Amino acid sequence: MVQQVHTAVYDTLADWEVGHATAHINNGDWQIEPGRYEVVTVGASLAPVTTMGGMRITPDIALDDLSPADSAMLILPGAGTWLTGDNAPFAKAARAFLDAGVPVAAICGATGGLAAEGLLDDRRHTSNAREFTEAFGSKGGDLYTDAPAVTDRGLITASGTAPVAFAREVFAALGLYTPEVLESWFKLYGLGDPAGYFELTGAGA
Repeated sequence: MVQQVHTAVYDTLADWEVGHATAHINNGDWQIEPGRYEVVTVGASLAPVTTMGGMRITPDIALDDLSPADSAMLILPGAGTWLTGDNAPFAKAARAFLDAGVPVAAICGATGGLAAEGLLDDRRHTSNAREFTEAFGSKGGDLYTDAPAVTDRGLITASGTAPVAFAREVFAALGLYTPEVLESWFKLYGLGDPAGYFELTGAGA
């Protein structure tokens, strides 16, 4: 049975922040179980949105129809709309996911939205900077970790400058690859080491 990975979409979505994650979830190469997951986009409504890169996306489902019981993960990209509070309903959805034991992955501005929702108060996390999350009301400053991406108790957070490290944490949480393949994947895409490509080619043989 195919499991759905839900990716939030909204105006000014930062295209590059989730591109590695969504593309490789949909690409079965090197996966333990190709076709196990599909990416489903979630909008505040079914109205098309326009990303920061000018791409128009028509959401597959509306947020009101999203249920943790039907999802393997909720991915929250950054966007300018996190700074205005427009995406608060997605942060509330993240709380429902975490309460249900379903992973949430947030990057860049989305971490600010989760801070405003209080979801960073008691979990190790990262973001663009500690001051960024504190500006949104985070009370978990002592749990802030200066790292590209952090996973704690089902919540993945990442800096907007670390989309590949973010993807690696997403893949690990989903069990998409074996640990060896995941290491080679990051070697190629995260470190730019061509040895990773040859390792992946061998892994997929």
